[in-house]
Order: sequence, then structure tokens, then C-alpha cells
Amino acid sequence: MGSLRSQLLASLSILAATAGTSHAADAYFNRIATLPVYKTLAEGVDPATNTSAEIITATKDGLTLIFTDSPSKALGFVDIATPSAPKPAGRLEMGGEPTSVTTSPKFALAGVNTSESKQKPSGHVAVVDLASRAIAATCDVKGQPDSVAISPDGKFLAVAVENERDEELNDGKLPQMPAGHLAIFDLDADGKPANCDAARIVALTGLASVAGDDPEPEFVSINAANVAALTLQENNHIALIDLAAGKVTTHFTAGAASAEAIPLAKAVSSEASGTLENALREPDAVAWLDANRFITANEGDYDGGSRGFTIFNAKGEVLFDSGNQLEHIAMAHGHYPAKRASRKGTEPEGVTVGSFGGQAYLFVNSERANMVSVYKDTGAAPEFVQVLPTHVGPEGVLVIPSRNLFVVANEVDDAEAPVRAQIGIYEFGAAKPAYPTIVSKTDPETKAPIGWGALSALVADKTDPNKVYAVSDSFYDKARIFTLDVSRQPVEIVSHMTITGGTPKKYDMEGIALAKDGGFWLASEGNPEKEGIPHLLVKTDANGKVLEEIALPDAVVAQSKRFAFEGVAEFERDGQTMVIVAVQREWGDDPKGMVKLALYNPADKSWGFVHYPLDKAKSPAGGWVGLSEITHLGGERFAVLERDNQGGEMAALKQITVIDLAGVTPAKAGETLPVVTKAVKLDLLPALAEGNGWLLDKPEGFTVTADGKMILVTDNDGVDDAPGETKIINLGDAAKLN
Repeated sequence: MGSLRSQLLASLSILAATAGTSHAADAYFNRIATLPVYKTLAEGVDPATNTSAEIITATKDGLTLIFTDSPSKALGFVDIATPSAPKPAGRLEMGGEPTSVTTSPKFALAGVNTSESKQKPSGHVAVVDLASRAIAATCDVKGQPDSVAISPDGKFLAVAVENERDEELNDGKLPQMPAGHLAIFDLDADGKPANCDAARIVALTGLASVAGDDPEPEFVSINAANVAALTLQENNHIALIDLAAGKVTTHFTAGAASAEAIPLAKAVSSEASGTLENALREPDAVAWLDANRFITANEGDYDGGSRGFTIFNAKGEVLFDSGNQLEHIAMAHGHYPAKRASRKGTEPEGVTVGSFGGQAYLFVNSERANMVSVYKDTGAAPEFVQVLPTHVGPEGVLVIPSRNLFVVANEVDDAEAPVRAQIGIYEFGAAKPAYPTIVSKTDPETKAPIGWGALSALVADKTDPNKVYAVSDSFYDKARIFTLDVSRQPVEIVSHMTITGGTPKKYDMEGIALAKDGGFWLASEGNPEKEGIPHLLVKTDANGKVLEEIALPDAVVAQSKRFAFEGVAEFERDGQTMVIVAVQREWGDDPKGMVKLALYNPADKSWGFVHYPLDKAKSPAGGWVGLSEITHLGGERFAVLERDNQGGEMAALKQITVIDLAGVTPAKAGETLPVVTKAVKLDLLPALAEGNGWLLDKPEGFTVTADGKMILVTDNDGVDDAPGETKIINLGDAAKLN
């Protein structure tokens, strides 16, 4: 366990760096632009068309990006002459599924899968003339290509021909023939294959101890000595090939690694629940650091995945393994994919290296955590620098050191979700990182970061201007209250408590308020479509123990729908303590465009109701408008967070309004409800647009601190079909609400 302990200590030092201590001379990467892939579609094509950006490269001058779009069977081109304002620059139909792409001086070289079936794989390298954007040649690779790489001197193109297994055949077990191999093309001075009709084939059978007769090469990278490092992911093996000779010079197992204090429970959780022992690395991407060292991203596929990255030397010796670092980084930043805790965790997918400002950096993207971890290469243990947020499913990573640029291709695309494939562009040289805006400290019990995400509501401490409480929603199996220190930059989650003692099988906490007599009021949204998840107003003590659960009148519940309680606040009326709860959208008995605000009197346990008038949806995508938070401002004045359900360029309405209940008498259930008057005070769209990413669709928590500062937080949906970013934003002085 000694090595695990060392990994843990290294992880804790990483978290200390994450929490805001940085060296004055350091420079950082910040995102400067995001381009949705659907915008590269030809004019007249439905923008809802499924697209993707998987593997990405650039022309040698660094002015044009080229990416593979598998669903569209095309290459896409992006003009980044002005990198902060990328522009679509055309598409090229490939006649098959492009799997990878690289560039030589005058050509783009793309692997294209034309397989009839998994059992009958076929494919070629398409040689694309960059000047004419036409396919100049197709070079048979004798199977299904997965990864292509060009040598630094431009003499060789190596193609990993995977001939991937059918995961539905025999439970995906190996072997499944035909076997994969490496194809080599010799390039002329312009970068065009000279042996297009006769690729040199390097057999890889008989190397691995895992299914050695069925090698499945995954990714290839070439060093300055024209040696290719080739990962055989499912075989947990790595081969080094002399490209000039066309021979395997050495090969070795990728081995196994362990990771301590990481999420492993079969639950939706980001708690450090266990230790992963001797997991096969099963590396995916590989990148050379220098002539003797290379790095692998250990995603896992067939029977493993060690959830980290490893640096090997050319002898196959492990020089460094990240252990639990990527898992802990994701936990600390709220990027942990909690539904994947018992499977492959963050899933390191891609790696690349590049020199910026005279310093070599490593970039490791985590496919399920939607993040890139950036490290300095020290020649020994790499030094963690920062996390970069990505969109959903980061796959391809690219460095353009000549222009101080780093690029990420994000492949997940679903117009209905809505989640759209994106290309993210980041620039080196910032004095400080723009991200994260919130991180967690180490949990003293687990010695791992406090796992968090899906923050759905905020309330400020009444006396301490630096203390704010947040609550997480039903995404996680356990509902929690978090304590935030908002004096820190980034904001720190310093402690947490689990809500205990409740009767429902699961809470869906969407609102939090401080109770005058101690403890908290919590609003559990509920879902009438799911048994055991009722709409509840919940009272807890200061430690999160449930003291009381308060239901709505039966007649009101009978009209309820899925979108229910979304905020709660305590106030006083005529000397009595009152609690107000905001309902997100119209229920069955509400007129269109009117939602309920429910008022509860703890003294006589009665409910009353008023109507809040919603703005109409303004987004070109349609959608709905509803409430996400209600915050007491003093007297009977409240701030209300009203938003649409759209993100990205379709987001059109995110705002803070103010209402005053003075003189408004709530009605009983079944009576005509009075309508409150609202005044729009803040447009949240400009603040949400900062950061040059996908505009997040869920600002859900809002509060005013004891010294009058407005704080907003977004809900990241637990990194489930969502970017994973959480923004906590200081909106300035609450006097703006007057």
C-alpha cells in the first residue's frame, strides 16, 4: 500500500494547487471560443442533424482545423485565422466513416472505415488535396482503420488497423477474427503515400498474453526516431515498431495499476468509497514525450481501465502512474460522472503533449468527466497545473504551439437533449485560470475531495458574509447540504452533511433556506410519476436530520406535475414565521403562463397560494419558461430566478425578478389566486456567457450574502449528458434589485 499512499499524498498536493495557490510566473490556458459542429453543416441542412467532432488536426500553418464527423461520413474544416472567432470552412464527404485524420504539407490523410460488418472489415486512407479539397487517392489498409499518425520528419504514415470486435457477439469476448495490424505508407516530399497500392503490413499476432492471436491496435504515435508506439487496448499491450524497417522492435504488457480512495460503489455517487486494486490499464491514446518516454490514457475497454495515465520508457518500464489523481481532480471540481462510479470512472480517453512558453505540457482528456487535466512535464513526476472544462464527450485533443493554442473535439450530439457536439479552442498565456469558479476541499474522513455536483439552490448565512449553503438535487442517491466559503477564489466547498432520517425513498432537494429557530427548510421537488418521491417541504436540524415533512393539501397534489418545488424562503408576516415555496411550471389547475407560489404557516400548518406570471418563451428552439429559485430580500420582498430550459445559442431568457407580497392575501386551494406583480431586475445571460463555452441552461441557485453581494450558481446535472461545468458568479451589489 506504500505506493498507493504516495499517490494519495500526491493527489492531496494537487488539490491544494487547485484551491487557488499558484506561482506568480505561471501562465495558464483559458477557453477563447466554442464552435457547435452543426454550424459547419451546409446551408439548407437541418441544424438538428446528428453530427460529431471526434479526432481533430490542423494544417501545418495552424490556420485551419480539420475534424472527423463520423455520423455525417465527412471531414469538417474550420477557419481559425482569428482563433477567438472560428468560422465554418466547408465539408468533404468521405464515402465512409472517417475515424482519424492528420496532415502533411499538402494533404490531409484520413482513415476511412468502409466495413461491411465486424467480421468483414475494410477501409482505406483517403488522401485529400488541401488546395482543392478533393480526394486525390484512396490507399487500402487491408482492414478497418482506427488511428493515423504522421512521423515528425514527414516520411511515414502509420495506420492502426483495429478490426474491432463485435461487443454483441459472444458477450464481446476475444478472440474475434480477423486480427488487426499496423499499415505503413512511405510519404513523398509533398506528404502523399508513394506506396498507396501496397501498404507495408506489420503483423501483431503472438505478442500479447491477453488474446495474442487477436490484436486490436487502438492508437499510434511516432517519435523523432520514427518509432511508433502502438496501443493494443483490449490486449492490454504496447508495441514499438521501427517504421523504416517495418518491424516490431519491442513489446510489453501495459500492466496494472491501483487507485485508493475513489468512487467505486454501485450507486450514483462521487464519494471516495473504495480502492481499485491491480486494474489492467488497457490504454487508449498514446503520445511520445521525447525519444525515450511516452504517455498513455488508460481508459479501459475489454476487462480493465485504471482510471489514470502512465508514463513509460521505451523499455516498457513505468516511470510514473497517476493513480487516483484524475478521479480526485474530477471530484474536487464537481466533474465526477457519478453514474460511472462502479465502472470506469472518468475514463481517460486522449492524450497529447506540446511546448508552450518553453515548458512542455501534458494534456489528458477524461471522456466521461468532460474535462482536460493539464500537467507540466518535469522529466519525473508531472506537475498538475489546471483543469479545462470541455463540452460533452471530449475525444480529440490537439496542440498548436506555434499559435499558443490547444483544441478539444467533443463528440456527443443530441439536438433534443439539447447537447451539441462542439469544438473548443483554448489559448495559452493568461495570468490566471478562468476556471474553476468553485472547488471542494479534502474530506478529513476519506482523505479525498468532497464529492459534489448538481447544486440546485443557495442560501447565505445571516451573519457571516463569507458563508453560503448549497444543496444537491435528486441526481445523487444521497441528498446533501454543502457549506461554501465565498471569500475564496475559486469558492471552496469546505464541509458537507448528508440529509438523514427522511421517509421518502429519495429526496429531490431544489430549495434551501435558513430557519429562524435553527436548522434548514428544504424544498423537495417530488415527482408524481415516480412512486415514493412526493412533493415535500422539509425541516431539518443544523446537522441535516429531518425533523418534519410537510405535504401539500391533497387537492393540490392531485393537480401536480413533474416540474414542482424549486425554491424556498422563510420570512415574517404580521409577526408570524412564514415559508414560501416556488413551483417551477404550471400544474393542472393553473392558467397557461401562471405558476404557484405556495405559502406555509408553521403555526397553524395551513397553506395559501398566489400566482406568479411567467414570461413567454423567447428561444427560437421554443421550450418552456419556469422558476428555479426564490430568495428573501427583507420585509415581504423576494428575488425570483426565472429561466427558459435552453442552452448555448438557443438560450434567451435567464433573469432575476423582484416581487412584493405586502398587501397580497394568499388564497386557499381551489379559490381564484391573486397574481403578484413582478419587476425584471437582472438579465443573467451576459454573466452566463462569460467563459466562451456553451451557455449553461440551468442557473438554479441565487442568494444574497450578509454583506449584500448577489451569488448565482448553475446546476451541472451531475455531468450526465451535460457539460459538467459549474459556475458560481458574484453578480455584484444587491442594491441592483431595488
